[in-house]
Amino acid sequence: MANFYVDTTTVVHEIPDNSRPKFYMFGVPSYTNMGDQAVSLAERQYIENEFPEYQYIEILEEDDDYAIPVIQEHLQPKDIIAFTGGGNMGNLYHNHEEARRKVFSTFVNNLTISFPQSIHFEENEDGEIEKKKSQSAYRKNPNLVLVARDAQSFHRMQTTFDNPVIFTPDMVLYMNAVDLKFKRHGALFVLRHDSEKVVKQSTIDNIKEMLGTERPIDRVDTVLDEPQKITPVTREALFDAELELFSHQEMIITDRWHAMVFSVLTGTPCLLFGNSYGKGKHAYIDWLEHVNWIDYTDETDIDRIKELMRYLVAKNRHDYDVKKDFRQLRDVITGYAHKRQND
Repeated sequence: MANFYVDTTTVVHEIPDNSRPKFYMFGVPSYTNMGDQAVSLAERQYIENEFPEYQYIEILEEDDDYAIPVIQEHLQPKDIIAFTGGGNMGNLYHNHEEARRKVFSTFVNNLTISFPQSIHFEENEDGEIEKKKSQSAYRKNPNLVLVARDAQSFHRMQTTFDNPVIFTPDMVLYMNAVDLKFKRHGALFVLRHDSEKVVKQSTIDNIKEMLGTERPIDRVDTVLDEPQKITPVTREALFDAELELFSHQEMIITDRWHAMVFSVLTGTPCLLFGNSYGKGKHAYIDWLEHVNWIDYTDETDIDRIKELMRYLVAKNRHDYDVKKDFRQLRDVITGYAHKRQND
Protein backbone atom coordinates (compact mmCIF):
# COMPACT_ATOMS: atom_id res chain seq x y z
CA MET A 1 0.00 0.00 0.00
CA ALA A 2 1.48 3.32 -1.07
CA ASN A 3 1.44 6.58 0.80
CA PHE A 4 -0.08 9.01 -1.70
CA TYR A 5 1.86 12.20 -1.47
CA VAL A 6 4.28 13.84 -3.84
CA ASP A 7 7.43 15.75 -3.00
CA THR A 8 8.71 18.45 -5.36
CA THR A 9 11.04 15.96 -7.04
CA THR A 10 9.79 12.46 -6.38
CA VAL A 11 6.79 10.33 -5.49
CA VAL A 12 7.18 9.18 -1.87
CA HIS A 13 5.91 5.71 -1.01
CA GLU A 14 5.41 4.35 2.47
CA ILE A 15 6.30 0.69 2.86
CA PRO A 16 3.23 -1.23 4.02
CA ASP A 17 3.40 -3.13 7.27
CA ASN A 18 0.94 -5.96 6.82
CA SER A 19 1.16 -6.87 10.51
CA ARG A 20 -0.57 -3.61 11.54
CA PRO A 21 -4.00 -2.16 10.81
CA LYS A 22 -4.02 1.08 8.81
CA PHE A 23 -5.24 4.54 9.71
CA TYR A 24 -5.95 6.35 6.43
CA MET A 25 -6.13 10.15 6.63
CA PHE A 26 -7.75 11.70 3.55
CA GLY A 27 -7.80 15.34 2.52
CA VAL A 28 -4.29 16.22 3.75
CA PRO A 29 -3.56 19.71 2.36
CA SER A 30 -0.73 20.66 0.04
CA TYR A 31 -1.86 24.31 -0.11
CA THR A 32 0.06 26.83 1.97
CA ASN A 33 -2.28 27.58 4.86
CA MET A 34 0.00 26.89 7.82
CA GLY A 35 -2.96 26.46 10.16
CA ASP A 36 -4.21 23.51 8.12
CA GLN A 37 -0.67 22.21 7.73
CA ALA A 38 -0.27 22.31 11.51
CA VAL A 39 -3.54 20.38 11.86
CA SER A 40 -2.21 17.62 9.61
CA LEU A 41 1.08 17.51 11.48
CA ALA A 42 -0.76 17.27 14.81
CA GLU A 43 -3.07 14.53 13.51
CA ARG A 44 -0.07 12.39 12.58
CA GLN A 45 1.53 13.01 15.97
CA TYR A 46 -1.70 12.14 17.75
CA ILE A 47 -2.26 8.81 16.04
CA GLU A 48 1.39 7.75 16.15
CA ASN A 49 1.70 8.69 19.84
CA GLU A 50 -1.64 7.42 21.11
CA PHE A 51 -2.24 4.46 18.76
CA PRO A 52 1.16 3.10 17.70
CA GLU A 53 -0.45 -0.19 16.72
CA TYR A 54 -1.81 1.58 13.61
CA GLN A 55 0.22 2.42 10.53
CA TYR A 56 -0.66 6.01 9.67
CA ILE A 57 -1.03 6.74 5.95
CA GLU A 58 -1.73 10.22 4.55
CA ILE A 59 -3.45 11.02 1.26
CA LEU A 60 -3.12 14.52 -0.15
CA GLU A 61 -6.47 15.99 -1.10
CA GLU A 62 -5.63 16.15 -4.81
CA ASP A 63 -4.88 12.41 -4.69
CA ASP A 64 -8.16 11.41 -3.01
CA ASP A 65 -9.82 10.22 -6.24
CA TYR A 66 -6.79 8.13 -7.18
CA ALA A 67 -6.41 6.67 -3.70
CA ILE A 68 -10.03 5.71 -3.05
CA PRO A 69 -10.20 2.63 -5.33
CA VAL A 70 -6.70 1.49 -4.29
CA ILE A 71 -7.60 1.65 -0.61
CA GLN A 72 -10.93 -0.06 -1.28
CA GLU A 73 -9.00 -2.97 -2.76
CA HIS A 74 -6.72 -3.32 0.27
CA LEU A 75 -9.08 -2.28 3.07
CA GLN A 76 -9.33 -4.59 6.08
CA PRO A 77 -12.04 -4.61 8.78
CA LYS A 78 -9.65 -3.26 11.44
CA ASP A 79 -8.61 -0.27 9.31
CA ILE A 80 -9.91 3.23 10.09
CA ILE A 81 -10.78 5.96 7.58
CA ALA A 82 -10.51 9.64 8.51
CA PHE A 83 -10.75 13.05 6.88
CA THR A 84 -8.52 15.87 8.06
CA GLY A 85 -9.80 18.54 10.44
CA GLY A 86 -9.83 22.33 10.18
CA GLY A 87 -12.39 25.03 9.57
CA ASN A 88 -13.88 24.23 6.17
CA MET A 89 -16.95 22.04 6.70
CA GLY A 90 -19.90 23.69 4.96
CA ASN A 91 -20.44 25.61 1.74
CA LEU A 92 -17.71 28.27 1.95
CA TYR A 93 -15.11 25.88 0.51
CA HIS A 94 -16.86 23.63 -2.00
CA ASN A 95 -13.80 21.59 -3.00
CA HIS A 96 -13.10 20.46 0.57
CA GLU A 97 -16.72 19.58 1.26
CA GLU A 98 -17.08 17.66 -2.02
CA ALA A 99 -13.97 15.62 -1.20
CA ARG A 100 -15.29 14.91 2.29
CA ARG A 101 -18.64 13.72 0.92
CA LYS A 102 -16.95 11.32 -1.50
CA VAL A 103 -14.84 9.72 1.23
CA PHE A 104 -17.68 9.48 3.75
CA SER A 105 -20.13 7.93 1.27
CA THR A 106 -17.56 5.43 -0.03
CA PHE A 107 -16.07 3.80 3.07
CA VAL A 108 -19.30 2.89 4.82
CA ASN A 109 -18.23 -0.37 6.51
CA ASN A 110 -15.28 0.89 8.57
CA LEU A 111 -15.06 3.43 11.34
CA THR A 112 -14.87 6.81 9.58
CA ILE A 113 -13.89 9.92 11.53
CA SER A 114 -14.26 13.54 10.48
CA PHE A 115 -11.45 15.07 12.55
CA PRO A 116 -12.17 18.27 14.56
CA GLN A 117 -13.92 20.82 12.37
CA SER A 118 -15.85 24.06 12.45
CA ILE A 119 -19.01 24.04 10.32
CA HIS A 120 -20.88 26.80 8.52
CA PHE A 121 -23.59 26.45 5.90
CA GLU A 122 -24.75 29.91 4.86
CA GLU A 123 -28.42 30.80 5.12
CA ASN A 124 -28.85 31.29 1.40
CA GLU A 125 -29.63 29.19 -1.67
CA ASP A 126 -26.11 27.83 -2.06
CA GLY A 127 -25.91 26.99 1.63
CA GLU A 128 -29.17 25.05 1.54
CA ILE A 129 -28.22 23.16 -1.63
CA GLU A 130 -24.82 22.18 -0.30
CA LYS A 131 -26.21 21.23 3.10
CA LYS A 132 -28.65 18.78 1.49
CA LYS A 133 -25.83 17.24 -0.55
CA SER A 134 -23.76 16.75 2.59
CA GLN A 135 -26.70 15.35 4.56
CA SER A 136 -27.32 12.80 1.83
CA ALA A 137 -23.65 11.75 1.65
CA TYR A 138 -23.08 11.59 5.40
CA ARG A 139 -26.29 9.62 5.92
CA LYS A 140 -24.94 6.80 3.74
CA ASN A 141 -22.26 6.00 6.32
CA PRO A 142 -23.58 4.36 9.53
CA ASN A 143 -20.02 4.24 10.92
CA LEU A 144 -19.25 7.94 10.52
CA VAL A 145 -18.40 9.98 13.63
CA LEU A 146 -18.17 13.77 13.38
CA VAL A 147 -15.83 15.72 15.66
CA ALA A 148 -16.58 19.37 16.45
CA ARG A 149 -13.82 21.67 17.70
CA ASP A 150 -16.12 24.32 19.23
CA ALA A 151 -19.50 24.28 20.96
CA GLN A 152 -21.20 26.26 18.20
CA SER A 153 -20.12 23.65 15.64
CA PHE A 154 -21.07 20.82 17.99
CA HIS A 155 -24.66 22.03 18.15
CA ARG A 156 -24.77 22.79 14.42
CA MET A 157 -23.52 19.30 13.53
CA GLN A 158 -26.02 17.71 15.88
CA THR A 159 -28.93 19.56 14.30
CA THR A 160 -27.70 19.15 10.71
CA PHE A 161 -26.68 15.48 10.58
CA ASP A 162 -27.92 12.16 11.94
CA ASN A 163 -24.39 10.90 12.63
CA PRO A 164 -22.97 10.86 16.18
CA VAL A 165 -21.03 13.99 17.11
CA ILE A 166 -18.26 14.35 19.70
CA PHE A 167 -16.46 17.42 21.03
CA THR A 168 -12.68 17.99 21.24
CA PRO A 169 -10.20 20.86 20.83
CA ASP A 170 -8.57 21.72 17.53
CA MET A 171 -5.89 19.11 16.85
CA VAL A 172 -3.04 21.66 16.97
CA LEU A 173 -3.71 22.04 20.71
CA TYR A 174 -2.48 18.46 21.11
CA MET A 175 1.03 19.71 20.32
CA ASN A 176 3.52 20.59 23.03
CA ALA A 177 4.35 24.19 23.86
CA VAL A 178 7.80 25.52 22.92
CA ASP A 179 10.06 27.99 24.70
CA LEU A 180 12.60 29.32 22.21
CA LYS A 181 13.80 32.07 24.61
CA PHE A 182 14.19 34.74 21.93
CA LYS A 183 14.27 38.39 22.86
CA ARG A 184 10.86 39.74 21.88
CA HIS A 185 10.62 42.90 19.85
CA GLY A 186 7.80 44.35 17.78
CA ALA A 187 4.23 43.52 16.85
CA LEU A 188 2.97 41.15 14.16
CA PHE A 189 -0.38 41.52 12.41
CA VAL A 190 -1.56 38.13 11.12
CA LEU A 191 -4.65 38.91 9.07
CA ARG A 192 -6.97 37.18 6.65
CA HIS A 193 -7.42 38.13 3.00
CA ASP A 194 -10.43 35.89 2.29
CA SER A 195 -14.23 35.89 2.49
CA GLU A 196 -14.16 35.27 6.26
CA LYS A 197 -12.50 38.63 6.98
CA VAL A 198 -14.69 41.07 8.96
CA VAL A 199 -12.31 43.19 11.07
CA LYS A 200 -12.31 46.73 9.69
CA GLN A 201 -9.17 48.18 8.16
CA SER A 202 -9.79 51.33 10.17
CA THR A 203 -9.42 49.29 13.38
CA ILE A 204 -6.14 47.84 12.16
CA ASP A 205 -4.88 51.28 11.12
CA ASN A 206 -5.78 52.70 14.53
CA ILE A 207 -3.88 49.92 16.30
CA LYS A 208 -0.82 50.51 14.12
CA GLU A 209 -0.97 54.25 14.85
CA MET A 210 -1.35 53.55 18.56
CA LEU A 211 1.73 51.28 18.52
CA GLY A 212 3.75 54.13 17.03
CA THR A 213 7.13 53.94 15.35
CA GLU A 214 9.30 52.85 18.29
CA ARG A 215 8.98 49.15 17.50
CA PRO A 216 8.98 47.16 14.24
CA ILE A 217 5.53 46.29 12.92
CA ASP A 218 4.95 43.69 10.23
CA ARG A 219 1.92 42.13 8.56
CA VAL A 220 1.70 38.52 7.39
CA ASP A 221 -0.88 35.79 6.98
CA THR A 222 -0.79 32.15 8.01
CA VAL A 223 -1.23 31.46 4.28
CA LEU A 224 2.30 31.55 2.86
CA ASP A 225 3.24 33.11 -0.48
CA GLU A 226 6.15 30.68 -0.83
CA PRO A 227 6.51 27.78 -1.45
CA GLN A 228 3.69 27.06 -3.87
CA LYS A 229 3.06 23.61 -2.39
CA ILE A 230 3.69 21.92 0.96
CA THR A 231 4.04 18.17 1.49
CA PRO A 232 4.32 15.98 4.57
CA VAL A 233 8.06 16.00 3.87
CA THR A 234 8.41 19.80 4.02
CA ARG A 235 5.68 20.94 6.40
CA GLU A 236 7.42 20.37 9.74
CA ALA A 237 10.32 22.72 8.93
CA LEU A 238 7.86 25.38 7.75
CA PHE A 239 5.80 24.94 10.92
CA ASP A 240 8.92 25.29 13.07
CA ALA A 241 9.76 28.50 11.19
CA GLU A 242 6.26 29.80 11.91
CA LEU A 243 6.67 29.15 15.64
CA GLU A 244 10.06 30.86 15.56
CA LEU A 245 8.50 33.92 13.91
CA PHE A 246 5.84 34.11 16.64
CA SER A 247 8.42 33.59 19.38
CA HIS A 248 10.23 36.80 18.36
CA GLN A 249 7.13 38.99 18.84
CA GLU A 250 5.99 41.12 21.76
CA MET A 251 2.41 41.00 20.47
CA ILE A 252 0.25 39.25 17.87
CA ILE A 253 -2.87 40.95 16.47
CA THR A 254 -4.89 38.53 14.37
CA ASP A 255 -8.22 37.33 13.04
CA ARG A 256 -6.83 33.83 12.39
CA TRP A 257 -7.74 31.13 14.90
CA HIS A 258 -4.52 29.21 14.31
CA ALA A 259 -2.44 32.36 14.78
CA MET A 260 -3.87 32.44 18.29
CA VAL A 261 -3.04 28.74 18.72
CA PHE A 262 0.54 29.40 17.59
CA SER A 263 0.63 32.21 20.16
CA VAL A 264 -0.49 29.78 22.84
CA LEU A 265 2.20 27.28 21.85
CA THR A 266 4.92 29.96 21.91
CA GLY A 267 3.73 31.95 24.95
CA THR A 268 3.23 35.07 22.79
CA PRO A 269 0.67 37.71 23.85
CA CYS A 270 -2.17 37.68 21.32
CA LEU A 271 -5.39 39.56 20.66
CA LEU A 272 -7.85 37.72 18.42
CA PHE A 273 -10.58 39.46 16.41
CA GLY A 274 -13.54 37.68 14.83
CA ASN A 275 -14.20 36.07 11.46
CA SER A 276 -17.45 35.93 9.49
CA TYR A 277 -19.09 33.14 11.48
CA GLY A 278 -17.42 33.10 14.87
CA LYS A 279 -15.26 29.97 14.75
CA GLY A 280 -12.29 31.63 16.46
CA LYS A 281 -14.41 33.27 19.14
CA HIS A 282 -16.22 30.09 20.10
CA ALA A 283 -13.13 27.88 20.08
CA TYR A 284 -11.35 30.45 22.26
CA ILE A 285 -14.19 30.46 24.79
CA ASP A 286 -14.38 26.65 24.81
CA TRP A 287 -10.70 25.82 25.20
CA LEU A 288 -8.41 28.81 25.77
CA GLU A 289 -10.21 31.38 27.90
CA HIS A 290 -8.06 30.30 30.87
CA VAL A 291 -4.77 31.10 29.07
CA ASN A 292 -3.90 34.53 30.46
CA TRP A 293 -1.68 35.93 27.69
CA ILE A 294 -4.33 35.70 24.96
CA ASP A 295 -7.78 37.21 24.56
CA TYR A 296 -10.64 37.56 22.11
CA THR A 297 -12.32 40.89 21.39
CA ASP A 298 -14.92 42.55 19.16
CA GLU A 299 -13.78 45.92 20.50
CA THR A 300 -13.27 48.86 18.12
CA ASP A 301 -12.49 51.59 20.65
CA ILE A 302 -8.74 52.11 20.41
CA ASP A 303 -8.31 53.09 24.07
CA ARG A 304 -9.93 49.86 25.24
CA ILE A 305 -7.86 47.85 22.76
CA LYS A 306 -4.74 49.56 24.11
CA GLU A 307 -5.62 48.55 27.66
CA LEU A 308 -6.28 44.96 26.56
CA MET A 309 -2.88 44.76 24.90
CA ARG A 310 -1.09 46.22 27.92
CA TYR A 311 -2.85 43.68 30.13
CA LEU A 312 -1.83 40.74 27.92
CA VAL A 313 1.82 41.77 27.62
CA ALA A 314 2.11 42.07 31.41
CA LYS A 315 0.72 38.60 32.13
CA ASN A 316 3.00 35.80 33.25
CA ARG A 317 3.13 32.54 31.31
CA HIS A 318 1.72 29.45 32.98
CA ASP A 319 1.27 25.77 32.28
CA TYR A 320 -1.85 24.67 30.43
CA ASP A 321 -2.94 21.29 29.16
CA VAL A 322 -5.98 20.46 27.04
CA LYS A 323 -4.79 17.00 26.00
CA LYS A 324 -7.25 15.41 28.42
CA ASP A 325 -10.04 16.96 26.36
CA PHE A 326 -9.28 14.61 23.45
CA ARG A 327 -10.67 11.75 25.56
CA GLN A 328 -13.86 11.37 23.49
CA LEU A 329 -11.83 10.91 20.31
CA ARG A 330 -9.59 8.40 22.03
CA ASP A 331 -12.62 6.47 23.27
CA VAL A 332 -14.07 6.22 19.75
CA ILE A 333 -10.84 4.84 18.27
CA THR A 334 -10.11 2.53 21.22
CA GLY A 335 -13.66 1.18 21.22
CA TYR A 336 -13.50 0.34 17.53
CA ALA A 337 -10.06 -1.28 17.85
CA HIS A 338 -11.26 -3.47 20.74
CA LYS A 339 -14.45 -4.42 18.90
CA ARG A 340 -12.55 -5.52 15.79
CA GLN A 341 -9.98 -7.36 17.88
CA ASN A 342 -12.76 -9.43 19.42
CA ASP A 343 -14.64 -10.06 16.16
